[in-house]
Amino acid sequence: MNDASPIDIAWMRRAVELAAKGTGSTHPNPVVGCVITGRDGHPVGEGFHAVAGGPHAEVEALRMAGARARGGTAYVTLEPCNHTGRTGPCADALIEAEVARVVYAVPDPNRTASGGAAKLRNKNIDVVQGVLQTEAEAVNYVWLHSVRTGRPFVTWKFATTLDGRSAAPDRTSKWITGPIARADVHRQRAECDAIAVGTQTVLDDDPELTVRDENDVPAARQPLRVVVGDREIPPTARVRNDRAETLLLPTHDPAEVLRQLDDQQIRHLWLEGGPTLAAAFLRAGLVDQIVAYVAPAVLGSGYAAVGDLGAESIDHLRRFKLADVTRLGDDVRLTLVPLGGK
Repeated sequence: MNDASPIDIAWMRRAVELAAKGTGSTHPNPVVGCVITGRDGHPVGEGFHAVAGGPHAEVEALRMAGARARGGTAYVTLEPCNHTGRTGPCADALIEAEVARVVYAVPDPNRTASGGAAKLRNKNIDVVQGVLQTEAEAVNYVWLHSVRTGRPFVTWKFATTLDGRSAAPDRTSKWITGPIARADVHRQRAECDAIAVGTQTVLDDDPELTVRDENDVPAARQPLRVVVGDREIPPTARVRNDRAETLLLPTHDPAEVLRQLDDQQIRHLWLEGGPTLAAAFLRAGLVDQIVAYVAPAVLGSGYAAVGDLGAESIDHLRRFKLADVTRLGDDVRLTLVPLGGK
């Protein structure tokens, strides 16, 4: 048994905060944070995984700590990896640094990378699992869902009037919400790996499906654009420009869409439209989160935000759990999850 200081959950809480800094930039890897404390329990290093292919959180924290990590404790939000990819195993880095104890929040569900805890124990390093696991899972829910289920996490986003209309009778749908809400859409798009629409939306709206700032300047990192359906897309469509990659999937089966995206290690799919595609995913039970932007306006006619779900009576009403309400200027953003979800 080593003489390491008592476990201090404050350092795991700090590791969770660090992990969140990698949101949207680590695809297809998880977000991970790490804090190293010395023998006396005081922090000597910290780090987070910032970008796929870059140093992992433990390596960044050990680099800051240097020799002060010897005999100390590593607080990590995810079980240290036991896998050599673009970087080496974090378990080996911790062993080489001669830390006395590793405290981690979430077991790694990825069979390729798991096993780090066992390797550490085999080197007589104390290992403690499950500290602040709920908090650590909350910042890494997309990646964990993808690895555990074998399919991307699906967020359905739509903008609607108070009477549930997403487009006017002539199919125009631009600027239902205000500039603050539209900027928020781009912020959330940036955290996803792919944006999907149906072919009808491309033909009606000609969206570019890129992440842009308030001056319409594209971001450096762009999610994959996915167009679902078998209708022909004109060569002049903006989804065919060179601002981002585009994948055409000539299918109407949501499960097949997710299977093909999982093959490309897409962790988070942002489902933007239109109503037919949204209805297909809802009917298949493949929507994990809803982000609805509601404008203080009415149309009284036009197109609904979602297509036919097969409901014949009020008994077929689909209810969701309200997870968050945020005011964005004059608009409101509602974030919902399926009943029983987080």
